Amino acid sequence: MTQSWRIGDAFAAARVMVRGRRTLALTGAGVSVASGVPDFRGSSGLWQRFDPATYATLDAFVSDPDRVWEMFRAVGRLVVDATPNPAHVALAALERMGLLRAIVTQNIDGLHQLAGSKHVIEYHGGIGRLHCLGCGSTYPAKRADGVPGRAPRCGCGNALKPTIVLFGEQLPFEAVEQAERLASETDLLLSIGTSVAVAPASELPLLAKRAGAQVIEFNLTATDLTPRGTDLLVEGPAEQTLPAVVSALAGLGARSV
Repeated sequence: MTQSWRIGDAFAAARVMVRGRRTLALTGAGVSVASGVPDFRGSSGLWQRFDPATYATLDAFVSDPDRVWEMFRAVGRLVVDATPNPAHVALAALERMGLLRAIVTQNIDGLHQLAGSKHVIEYHGGIGRLHCLGCGSTYPAKRADGVPGRAPRCGCGNALKPTIVLFGEQLPFEAVEQAERLASETDLLLSIGTSVAVAPASELPLLAKRAGAQVIEFNLTATDLTPRGTDLLVEGPAEQTLPAVVSALAGLGARSV
């Protein structure tokens, strides 16, 4: 694959990261594109097939869970065969090196965990677990392997939904609390593959910045964050740039365990 980014940026990032002791990563859809998981908002994304107002709101689920499960099953087909790419693997390696405290991800695909990352905060929930809005029971995703065209049901009779956060639904309180606390404590935040355009995740880099942290942005191009809070922009595909940073860190004496 043609390298369209400057290798010096990876070394510059590594020199900052090797000094970090409370580094936090914020990841978005760009991290998983190389795994075959398209950005929902892109030209080939899910919103081109499913109108969010019809399929992706809490009200839509409550009124017609069978219809909304058409979208959930489409999401499941997108991620069921997806495997971690070198960006996910590199982040897991940074954690093993002791250079990454946690990942806050806006993704729902579970690929960070599959790559070996242990400390992952899912801001928007995940596709791998189901829960009941009625009694609060939880189930593994295989519970959805039921009657085609029908929403899976809880033992209490209510329709189950993945822990994916729908529009109009509150973000998981514990995830938000953890993410904001870590952002306010970090000395280095890595913003990776995200346009940082959707609140409240978009506030995390600025929260870190106000607390005195540096911000390194890994993205294909500059975003709205770049002029507001980015100290270093590493332009290029995350599946290329992040492994290069890990290699540079190894050259600076950081070791994976």
